[in-house]
This record gives sequence, structure tokens and C-alpha cells, in this order.
Amino acid sequence: MKRIVVSQRVDAAENRVEVRDALDQKLVQFFVKIGFQTYPVPNSLAEFQNGELLKSWLQEIKPEAIVLSGGNNIGDFTSRDKTEDTLIRYASREELPLLGICRGMQMIAHYHGASLVPLTGHVRKRHRLDGEVSWEVNSFHDFAIESCPTSFKVFATCSTDGSVEGIKHDYLPWEGWMWHPEREDSFCELQLARAERLLMGEISN
Repeated sequence: MKRIVVSQRVDAAENRVEVRDALDQKLVQFFVKIGFQTYPVPNSLAEFQNGELLKSWLQEIKPEAIVLSGGNNIGDFTSRDKTEDTLIRYASREELPLLGICRGMQMIAHYHGASLVPLTGHVRKRHRLDGEVSWEVNSFHDFAIESCPTSFKVFATCSTDGSVEGIKHDYLPWEGWMWHPEREDSFCELQLARAERLLMGEISN
């Protein structure tokens, strides 16, 4: 199986005085289904030696693609922000495929200079997509990207309010999805196929 590294959300368990990394088991299952072994990225590595420990970890794993997962808002936890910034830089330097899911798409856009704006009506909702794909998807976010970042194009918008739901790079196998493909009773075969093509390095036209 091909190796992908996946960023993790941060959960602060105040009653236990713990800060934990977490990854939905169904997201691991989603990638296993298309032939990828998942390596969750420990967020704490970004806090050591000015991030050099995380870079060394990546060199040991030698991922073939990178995924930025959902959960948390940008700015909630510095360790996660630093981790995903490093992952984007690594994907760029090593010319690796990159998929951002929900917050992950926001992080890709933010990294490339886009601003985020508050959005209502998108938490625990479902809606259809307009554009290159017309799937019905879930929605669990309260921020949207204000405009498409440079070197990207929009491939999907929300059918009800026009907010950006999917972006793809002009010439790299990089995409962002605002929905969670793992948070479904059964995985969408079309989304599995698109993710597989992307993470194998195919650029959609």
C-alpha cells in the first residue's frame, strides 16, 4: 500500500488536563479502501527544535501523498497550524499530491493568501454541489474562503448560497474539499475514485 501522512485534530480534555491528537477511524478506512496506508502526524513534533523534528519524521516515513484533515479552526492550536504549514511546504518541495478536507482546504487557501469569512447554515447540514461535480455532501464548518487563492480554481460551490466548496490547483495534484467524505453511512464511490486519482498524482482537468 502507498503511504500517506494525515494531519490530526487537537482535542483539549480539560477535565483530564490533557491535549490529545485525534483522527476519525472512518477517515483511515476511507483511504485504506483506495489502497493507502495512513500515518497520523503527531502535532507535538512541530513544537520541538523549531520544527526540525517533524521534518526528520517526514524523511523517515517518506510519504507518497499528504492529507490535511478536518476539525478545529485555524488559530485554535498553534501546534496544528505549524504542523500543517510544514506539511504544505513539504508537499510543495517534494512535489507530492495534497488533499485538504474541510479545515484542510481552509489551511491550503490560507497558506496561499486567501482570507476566511464567517458562514452560517453549514453546521450539521446537507446540500448539493454545483460545478464540476453535483454530489450531495455533508457540511460541518462555520467559515468559508472569501475568494479563490492564486494558482487555484473553484471546481465546486454550494448550490444554496454559492460559497466555495472545492478548489484545485492549476497544475499540481492539490485539491481542497469542504465536506467530509468519511462522515457518511457509506462512502461515495465517485469521491473515492476522485481521491484515488488525486493522491496517485493525477491532475483533473
